[in-house]
Amino acid sequence: MSNVALQNITKRFKQVTALRDVSLTINHSEFFVLLGPTGAGKTTTLRVIAGLEKQDEGSILFDGEPVDALMPAERDIAFVFQQYSLYPNMSVYDNLAFPLRSPLRKMPEADIRQRIHRAAEILRIGHLLERKTAHLSGGEMQRVSIGRAIVREPRIYLMDEPLSNLDAKLRESLRVELQHIQKVQSSTILFVTHDQIEALTMSDRIGVLREGQIVQVGSPSDIYDRPVDTFVAQLVGTPRINLMPARRENGTLYVAESTMHVPAPNTLHAAFMLGIRPEDVKPSPDGEFAGQVALTEPLGVETIVHIRSGAQTLLSIVPGITDLRIGDEVRFNVTRERLHYFDQEGQRIIS
Repeated sequence: MSNVALQNITKRFKQVTALRDVSLTINHSEFFVLLGPTGAGKTTTLRVIAGLEKQDEGSILFDGEPVDALMPAERDIAFVFQQYSLYPNMSVYDNLAFPLRSPLRKMPEADIRQRIHRAAEILRIGHLLERKTAHLSGGEMQRVSIGRAIVREPRIYLMDEPLSNLDAKLRESLRVELQHIQKVQSSTILFVTHDQIEALTMSDRIGVLREGQIVQVGSPSDIYDRPVDTFVAQLVGTPRINLMPARRENGTLYVAESTMHVPAPNTLHAAFMLGIRPEDVKPSPDGEFAGQVALTEPLGVETIVHIRSGAQTLLSIVPGITDLRIGDEVRFNVTRERLHYFDQEGQRIIS
């Protein structure tokens, strides 16, 4: 497996700049997730690394060596697409064997068989090897698609939202399997998704992409607990962070159109945005602040409570099923040590 570096990559399509001066390093044996909304440039990044698109500026390096002049087949990458891209009239075995039978590799059939059975064991598809892929379920087809990449043992796996077409239960199962495969094989994986749950649960590091630019790179805890701006703060976390205008007067923080006010750090500007994660809004009989329940969303293991304080509504997460009902008066605290502050342009204020 390889260390892969993008150096100042820019890619244009006619009047659209899909990637703008992107610099990024995916370390050897790292599960790196590229997270961003639709149209952010995630798939274009993968295609540039694979050599399927040619960047207009910048360079791609594998283990410190430029690969810009190499054709896709010469870069030794394995691409797992959102669509399964299998040959429906071939058996699962032959689909897995197809990339190994390429004239570029000329691998002996005995070695091919060994790799296929090892991949089938990891992905639990050994019983499907003789079945035609046209007769597989969506989850089985995605396992075969991933298996076809695994048998390659490439320098890097490029995965373009491979779980997005699956139902929730299958997505959860394959998330676990992909993490297991990556750790067992010490694979280098660049995984693209718009799903923040996939990003937070699977990655060693996350790169947040917005409108073709890298906004922040860090561990899942960095991205969640120390977002560099309001875009990142709102992109990760379910339910979404509470984000409200606030001001500082005479050392006190006042939340606009709310009854909330607390001591404010001296480094804050006069006006800013205040962010509070829902888990840091804690209903308590002797809470410091007062509000009214506007809505409850029972989810079984937890309940999302919408608390109206003045004209502001805050989301709170409480364990299990709550006794709170719409219209109830409720008192609550906020975890002051975990408040997030952003300036008027949305950039994080380090206080």
